Amino acid sequence: MTTDADSPPAGRARLADVARLAGVSVGTASKALSGNGRMRPETRQRVLDAVETLGFRPNHHARTLHTGRSWTVGLVTTDGIGRFSTPVLLGAEDALGEGRISVLLCDTRGDAIREQHHLRNLMDRRVDGIIVTGRRTDPRSPLRGVEPIPTVYALSPSTDPEDMSVVSDDGNGVTLAIEHLLATGRTRIAHITGPAHHAAARDRARFTVELLAASGLEPATGRVHFGEWSEAWGRRAVEALLRTAPDTDALFCGNDQIARGAADALREKGVNVPGRVSIVGWDNWDTMALACRPPLTTIDGNLAEVGRRAALRLLDAIASRPEPGVRAVSCRLVVRESS
Repeated sequence: MTTDADSPPAGRARLADVARLAGVSVGTASKALSGNGRMRPETRQRVLDAVETLGFRPNHHARTLHTGRSWTVGLVTTDGIGRFSTPVLLGAEDALGEGRISVLLCDTRGDAIREQHHLRNLMDRRVDGIIVTGRRTDPRSPLRGVEPIPTVYALSPSTDPEDMSVVSDDGNGVTLAIEHLLATGRTRIAHITGPAHHAAARDRARFTVELLAASGLEPATGRVHFGEWSEAWGRRAVEALLRTAPDTDALFCGNDQIARGAADALREKGVNVPGRVSIVGWDNWDTMALACRPPLTTIDGNLAEVGRRAALRLLDAIASRPEPGVRAVSCRLVVRESS
């Protein structure tokens, strides 16, 4: 029986003490803390609980000397605002934190020179791996000069098919949106989206047209409406739609900002939402979706899960188990009062 007198003082516990309390071997405890090796979630949790109970603090210097690893990962983002990269980074950090891996966040602000500066610093620190993300889904060029370091691209995939990338499945998201609208009896569905030179707008538009065609339908006005990722564009687009296709009974919008602008314009014109026109947005951005009147049904790109899976793929690559290629994460339909 273990008593308080038998327990090591907080902060002075050894890995062997953690293993003993968790009922596992020292090797298993080490793997649970490092993120290496595969084990049942409950086993890893017992180790983490023991760490918390004992106040165990790993000797990072000793770990580095023993393993040749720095136990740090670089998170490189081009999204200074953080609207899209923040949930990706939080998901990645949660997964990395389970292995007691420190995270170094680098914001390149989309500047190539700043990016190279950050990459040199990460290499000087001998990071074990790098996760790269951004504000758009457009494929990006691979990092240069970091080839020996395992790298995973999250949300914005690499143009090199041999790289490791994790993305949100836009095709799945569009399917959820269109099937939801069709199931509620809508058949005159208009699609309002962002700039045609953005991959997100082009891909979602293409999937929308294809899915409507599969049901014997076409967009309410016969075409997709490309514009801006803004509320102002949503309002302007509704003005045009009501003139050219007054029988439109649903709007599928490329993001929540467009959808909120559209909802405002319809309300100002006395058009009931969702009675006469249903609206579905994209992003599940609380600032927009919950402030919309009525609250907005929307597609959630599951960005935190994108980040989590990117981190898990990176950990596998660090452990010499890389799996090249793109992996897609399913979206979620969040139903609220607008549909």
